[in-house]
Amino acid sequence: MNFPFYLSTRYLRSTQKGSFTRIAGVLSVAGLAVGISALLITLFILNGFERVISEKIADFDGHIRVRHYLNKSIPSKIEGMGPIISAYNDKLVQSKFIQGSALLRKGKSAEGVIVEGIESDGTAFLSKILVRGTVDLKGHNIIIGERLANQLNIDIGDNTVLFDIATLGGSKKRLNQFTVTGIFHSGMSEYDQSLVYTNLSQADGLFNLEGNVSGHILRLVDNELSDKLSQLLEEELAYPYMVMTWKEKNRALFKWMDVQRWPILFIFSLIALVGMVNIISALAMIVIDKTRQIGILKSIGMTQGKLKQVFLAKGFIIGVAGSGGGVVLALFLSWLQNNFKIITVPEDVYFMDFIPMDIHFGHVGIVATISAGCAVLASVWPTIRAGKIQPAKALSYE
Repeated sequence: MNFPFYLSTRYLRSTQKGSFTRIAGVLSVAGLAVGISALLITLFILNGFERVISEKIADFDGHIRVRHYLNKSIPSKIEGMGPIISAYNDKLVQSKFIQGSALLRKGKSAEGVIVEGIESDGTAFLSKILVRGTVDLKGHNIIIGERLANQLNIDIGDNTVLFDIATLGGSKKRLNQFTVTGIFHSGMSEYDQSLVYTNLSQADGLFNLEGNVSGHILRLVDNELSDKLSQLLEEELAYPYMVMTWKEKNRALFKWMDVQRWPILFIFSLIALVGMVNIISALAMIVIDKTRQIGILKSIGMTQGKLKQVFLAKGFIIGVAGSGGGVVLALFLSWLQNNFKIITVPEDVYFMDFIPMDIHFGHVGIVATISAGCAVLASVWPTIRAGKIQPAKALSYE
């Protein structure tokens, strides 16, 4: 261990009773740790919130949908789409869907709904959110949202009737009887109250599409591929086909999350900045407290460069200790929240019942490194002050 680093650690570990140097060092480390942990926890919450919302939307809508610009029916096979899908065959699941507006009735109660007919390949997401019944869409079976079930007093095994809304005003109404085999709960009230799932053939019969479909859903293994794949499809598929990603469909929501992210991060970065100011104040006070010792060191031959290294090393030690403490505190609190769900939120507002925290170690590394570097920079001014101390003046009262 070189002498400046050794001397700086001795100062910070001073065992003298009531040592101001030690107290100032501890308070600086604690202040920086609190600031860093607040910033990291904010990042974890923002990451977790975006992940949960993204996963729920992608489960329902898929990552990419190909449909008609005017929401008309399209062929079940689209020329030019096959080669692109084949190139990504191991990275996605493709399925067809039929979607239309309908009226769901049980007894004298009725509610407007969106019926979506899906293939068996596209039902995996329903298994994750099913709260009652089974994912059985064979025959005249349907799966509905929990809010809709509560509103119409529907339970598993109940018989219901679906009417095609487009035919309600005519003399020949299209309708069919269905049995409820499953009830799902996603936490997103819009979906839980309005979506009804059935198989593709029953939806075809209800909306009379004669073998056509409303569109194609692509669910990707890696959602980062959605932009690239959608661009390829847009270049290949001409009008009247429209290619839309899950983020484009929910553009307003994702834009809102991006807009919220930066002000929140800025506000909590100010807390970390306060920790940096504490380091400057603490080191400046240490310089004043150790003026006599600095004078002695200079009088016995310590160069100004070596003296500066002592205080820069102090700043580095405080920065590393504060950053490390902040990281450990943030990781511990995140573990507590994710495992015990201490902080809960109203699900009908936030689409989740607790605050999730997603730990990205890349973010942890960046924040910790920058904070340690800033701590060293924060020690520059006190270091310059220490270098200007004259030995004769420092020892004039001894």
